[in-house]
Amino acid sequence: MVAFRAVAVRPNHTKKPDLGFEMQISRTMTIFPSRYWRSRRGNIAIISALAMPCLVGFCGMGADVGYWYYRQRILQGAVDVAAYDGAIALSAGASATSVISGASADATSNGWRSSQGTITVHTPPTSGSHQNANSVEVILTENEPRYFSNIFSGSTVKVSVRAVANYQLPGRACMLALDKTAKNALQFWGNNTTTLSGCNVMSDSLNTQSLSVGGSSTVSVPCAIAVGTVYVNATLNSTSCGSPISNAEPAADPYASLPAPAIPVTCTSVPAIGNLSPGKYCNGLSIKDTRTLNSGTYIISGGTFTLDSSANITGSNVTFYLTKGATLKFNGNAVFNLSAPTSGTYSGILFFSDRTQSNANQQINGTSSSMLTGALYFPTQSLSINGDYTGANGCMQVVADTISYSGNSNLSGNCSAYGMDTVPVPGGGTTLVE
Repeated sequence: MVAFRAVAVRPNHTKKPDLGFEMQISRTMTIFPSRYWRSRRGNIAIISALAMPCLVGFCGMGADVGYWYYRQRILQGAVDVAAYDGAIALSAGASATSVISGASADATSNGWRSSQGTITVHTPPTSGSHQNANSVEVILTENEPRYFSNIFSGSTVKVSVRAVANYQLPGRACMLALDKTAKNALQFWGNNTTTLSGCNVMSDSLNTQSLSVGGSSTVSVPCAIAVGTVYVNATLNSTSCGSPISNAEPAADPYASLPAPAIPVTCTSVPAIGNLSPGKYCNGLSIKDTRTLNSGTYIISGGTFTLDSSANITGSNVTFYLTKGATLKFNGNAVFNLSAPTSGTYSGILFFSDRTQSNANQQINGTSSSMLTGALYFPTQSLSINGDYTGANGCMQVVADTISYSGNSNLSGNCSAYGMDTVPVPGGGTTLVE
């Protein structure tokens, strides 16, 4: 017999109901982003892709900036040439129109792209430290394209450069040192104040310390010019040039063609009293008292021309010629008032030494009561000048192998009334100054 057992079936409450199509889609969309953000696959590629435009832009900006800088250097060379040539043309008397036209041509031939920019030429310059009729200012601009950085901007970049050139006209000097190599060929030293009006100071020496201003000196001069270098360790006021001029062209000896005087055969004696007369004074000339010198040429043949501390001499229309071996020594307490001839072969020449003379040191010391009107010409000798004297109205010229000057005085370049020729010196030439 078969027995049957009844089994009770309990409802399955753990079985989830059917969510339907909409619920399944919602669940899928919720799970997918969560898995995506937890995954690291592809992140670097995505970030790189997003950053790539910026990286390319900045690399392109660097390349463009380098190119703009390169063009700026090209333009600076072009503007320097244009300003320099413009100043040369101006010094030769060219009109402002010609200077502008020439500057544009020079800039173009040296790399400036005229179709991409502008040129402005001013004479005199409208800005800077050289706003004078001897200067030319040139300003160039050029609009540079963007090659890589145009993703940031499509506009061009303006590059601007400027140059100023100046020329110095030939002038005249009150002091000229002729030595070609000496250190301190022309020097202002000690505690002195010297002012030169209308005339310059010039050294022909190539030395790096060619013309020197040192000690406690204060020198005011239109231009201080040297073939070598101007060395300043005190106060130098360049009233016309603005600054000392180094590396200039040398000046010629202004008295190179001056003939030596005829030398008398016999010697002239110094009288016990009374005036001195022209002639040849053998073995030097020594004066210890008050004397007047008659007009003419005095030949100091050997020895020393000495003025003692008690000497007081006066002479007009006189020239002193020192033969080989003769020297000059004026005591600091001596008083002298001497002036050169105003006509004839030795017009304006007060002292003149033999060109074959060895490089002796000639010394002139004096007080403010003294006066030397004329040129002191010692072409192969050193000359030391100490004291506060000068010539009438400042007319004392000094041309020597080397010059050492210490004194408080005023010198002038306008001395034709005293028979003195101009001592010409070159200007500073043409230089780029800004």
